Amino acid sequence: MGLPEDYLDRVYAGVLGKVVGVYLGRPFEGWTHQRIARELGDITWFVHDKFGQPLVVTDDDITGTFTFLRALPDNSNRADISSRDIGRTWLDYIIEDRTILWWGGMGESTEHTAYLRLKKGMEAPHSGSVKTNGRIVAEQIGAEIFADGWALVSPGDPRQAARLAGEAARVSHDGEAVYAAQMIAAMEAAAFLETDIDRLIETAAALIPAGSTIARVTDEVRQWCAGEKDWLRVRALIEEKHGYEKYGGHVPVVSNFAVVLLALVLGRGRFQESLKIANTSGWDTDCNSGNVGCLLGIRGGLSIFDGPPDWRGPVADRMYMPTADGSRAITDAVQEAYRVATIGRALAGEQPAPAPKSGARFHFELPGSLQGFSVEPKVAGAVRIENTAGHSKEGRRSLAVRFGNALAAVPFAVTTPTFIPPDALAMKGYELLASPTLYSGQVLSVSVEADGNNMGPVSLSALIRMYGANDAQEQLFSPARMLAPGERAAITWTAPDTGGAPIFSAGIELTPSTVAAGSVYLDSLGWTGTPNVIFRRPAGGGELWRRAWVNAFDHHGTSWPEAFRLSQDRGTGLHMTGSREWTDYRASAAIASDMAADFGLAVRVQGLQRFYSLVVTSGGTAELRKTLRGTRILGSADFHRREGAACFFSVEAAGNRIRAGIDGKTLFDVIDQEEPLGGGGIALVCKEGCISANEVNVEPV
Repeated sequence: MGLPEDYLDRVYAGVLGKVVGVYLGRPFEGWTHQRIARELGDITWFVHDKFGQPLVVTDDDITGTFTFLRALPDNSNRADISSRDIGRTWLDYIIEDRTILWWGGMGESTEHTAYLRLKKGMEAPHSGSVKTNGRIVAEQIGAEIFADGWALVSPGDPRQAARLAGEAARVSHDGEAVYAAQMIAAMEAAAFLETDIDRLIETAAALIPAGSTIARVTDEVRQWCAGEKDWLRVRALIEEKHGYEKYGGHVPVVSNFAVVLLALVLGRGRFQESLKIANTSGWDTDCNSGNVGCLLGIRGGLSIFDGPPDWRGPVADRMYMPTADGSRAITDAVQEAYRVATIGRALAGEQPAPAPKSGARFHFELPGSLQGFSVEPKVAGAVRIENTAGHSKEGRRSLAVRFGNALAAVPFAVTTPTFIPPDALAMKGYELLASPTLYSGQVLSVSVEADGNNMGPVSLSALIRMYGANDAQEQLFSPARMLAPGERAAITWTAPDTGGAPIFSAGIELTPSTVAAGSVYLDSLGWTGTPNVIFRRPAGGGELWRRAWVNAFDHHGTSWPEAFRLSQDRGTGLHMTGSREWTDYRASAAIASDMAADFGLAVRVQGLQRFYSLVVTSGGTAELRKTLRGTRILGSADFHRREGAACFFSVEAAGNRIRAGIDGKTLFDVIDQEEPLGGGGIALVCKEGCISANEVNVEPV
């Protein structure tokens, strides 16, 4: 069976449904139905403002779903991927106590418990089994909330979706939690081809054991819903027979799975009504709402978001996914949809679809997409943006920037985040660990067109915003370009040296020349090339430059003279920045250590267990290592290090050739023929000890 013709659009709708559902339910996660009804009433739209919270937040439901799916491309997109493979992916991307999971402790948090098993060397599925962790811990909700991704890569193939979801579930869960995850994934995969909710449920139920509790609850909820119009009556039955107290633990899967079924059946495929039921019912609201939203997005496509109310506008596709690969933390639903669809195509034996608009990061090719762009300053009614058909040189769609009257000589900007935006710096909950996606020395490319009906020219510049001296927001602009009515322009601009300050957004600044209303169309925006940057403490002071590094060390000193002072108690710590888009470059740094088992510099870092590193050891050697499903020594040489003295490390990656040396002497020149790592960022590395450095340099080769 071939992929559906609208596969990409349906994946995008599923991703959007997931994030909208999560953002909707997150502010009151864990509340009872009674409290929600008393304090909030029926949940029919976003309520984050009532809690003084931002709408777009970090959340384990989103990050886990799309991060664990990376096990497929990291293992050559093999359809026979195992729990063992997916468990290794956990160790690649999860930073202990900081990312993705609820770090509630051994025996409290199911995922934390499984992670500790994995870290100690126990492989999946033993890490999540009932035999290892007991039934209560093993049958909580986590596997269900992470199940959507396996469906999105299995369009029309519920059996494959159920198998993949089952393998993923068993990393941390067992028993009924596995069956619930398989049910969710199978229903969603079938929804690419089937719209009838009852048939989706029947298809999925046929893939789990008939005698399981999940199968029995499925039958019960369907019977209770038959001929029923009042969802509150069914919700009461669910609480009476399958409330939390019946199963134990913090978030038992059976109770919440029953709510998901209730929302699907009595929501009758209507997006707002289904999410209202899932959220107003209480318990794990963001998880249940995310599953329901994803399924309905797949089933109905983008039309399900047609308002009122406006579900998509406030979200603007924005997503945060903090992991050990910081370059994927600042992302959007369009980028994730393309990544998911690429995996799905590979599993189906098809080639990747051509990248839109010559691979531009922001291309607006999916209907309604905004890719995180917004207008600054926000002048009510003066400027609005919308996705529109046409006005594209290579594609079909563009981002229309429409400005109103009385804006002559008044500049405004249209930008999207490239790092932690100002409104997310103090976000509560899961920490937003991230690396910037744009760096000094990279070349920005902007394609724009002025509307032919504009009454006069518009001045246009590319711009970047950074956290400058004392973390103040500063702007840098490309040379201005006057854009006449109907004129198309392409701007290329090398991002200037920011002195170590991180760039947090990029976009365009416009200045209309007349008071008449008009439009400019942003066709695409992106950047290419290797950075030419020195990472250091900015001369103007501030602390946000530190957050441009994803810290996987036990201790990160901030009061020392050195810019980087890092200590690791056990195992190996990494301090990482950069992007998988970096391919050929040279990294160098002077690194000192008073005491460490080994320390050095890593390149092409893709996670905690995927990188090349040059290290000096306490045993009197220098080693070039490759870490990928274990660590392999690519080269070794005698090297005497002096305690406390800095060693100048240099590592160059070009194609599959790795050249590395210390203190100006080349020690290794290796061609990696076996699964070479093609791209990635940089890291300071230390095993059990303390290191310090003042600068890390990255430059093209």
